[in-house]
Amino acid sequence: MSIPTDTRAFRDALGNFATGVTVVTTLCDEGPLGMTANSFASVSLDPPLVLWSPARGSARFAAFEAASHFAVHILAADQIALSNAFATKGLEPFKDTPYSNGIEGTPLFDGCVARFECRHAAGHDGGDHLILVGEVLRFAQWDKPALLYHRGKYETLA
Repeated sequence: MSIPTDTRAFRDALGNFATGVTVVTTLCDEGPLGMTANSFASVSLDPPLVLWSPARGSARFAAFEAASHFAVHILAADQIALSNAFATKGLEPFKDTPYSNGIEGTPLFDGCVARFECRHAAGHDGGDHLILVGEVLRFAQWDKPALLYHRGKYETLA
């Protein structure tokens, strides 16, 4: 059994847990902003709460930490390109990606499996990440296969 001092080995071990893939969006002073994340979970049904955890080292961290509202998009199996676009830095992905405006101008994408529009409810220390809790103000869902991430690569359910 290993003690988690080898960061790569620890990350590889965590990669054995298959997760959904999300893109989280917000509107900041510079314009629409988004990032790909797989650190998403439900927290509570009453009140409706979800969480996600942006990395403190991300160039987009400060904008998401300060955001009053954000949207979490659970991606569909055919949205790998969207995931890859928002895994990069900057505002560029919005140039080629159609979106509509949700609550408080938060960018919303179509074609996903589910979408949660949230108000920033709380932030908690999570080491090199911040645990952001959102109160779900509005959600939508569609009957599509979800995109998964497992052992460092995209997967879908057969």
